[in-house]
Amino acid sequence: KLGAILSEAVAANAWKPQLHTGAEDIAHMGDLIARGWVRVCETDGEVAGFIARNEQAIQSLYVQCAMQNNGVGAMLLNDAMGETQRLELWTFEANEGAQRFYLRHGFKEAERTNGAGNDEGLPDIRYVWDNPDKETNNG
Repeated sequence: KLGAILSEAVAANAWKPQLHTGAEDIAHMGDLIARGWVRVCETDGEVAGFIARNEQAIQSLYVQCAMQNNGVGAMLLNDAMGETQRLELWTFEANEGAQRFYLRHGFKEAERTNGAGNDEGLPDIRYVWDNPDKETNNG
């Protein structure tokens, strides 16, 4: 199911090139699961979305198109925020919805690139979130 959610997200965005087959998306998700990076959110027994995170680095956060704008992404992100002092991620400049989402959740823009460093070759933005509660407790 997770590979299908990933494939669906690529297909839903005309600006995003399809670089991988559905089978490759499934294999990629299998690798992330094997690394222990993936958490899912289920609704009515069905996977509604997932987050893949390697410590502070969010590798991906996707929600089934039909389940978007129902709090699934926020639930996954808030869970990750509760476990760490800092989170970082990249999103594409063209993905304005993701930018609004992360800004709403307290992320700050850290840098922009022309996309030379990503597989898609698309301009991207790195966002960072620092947990003010954990910083206060550790200070």
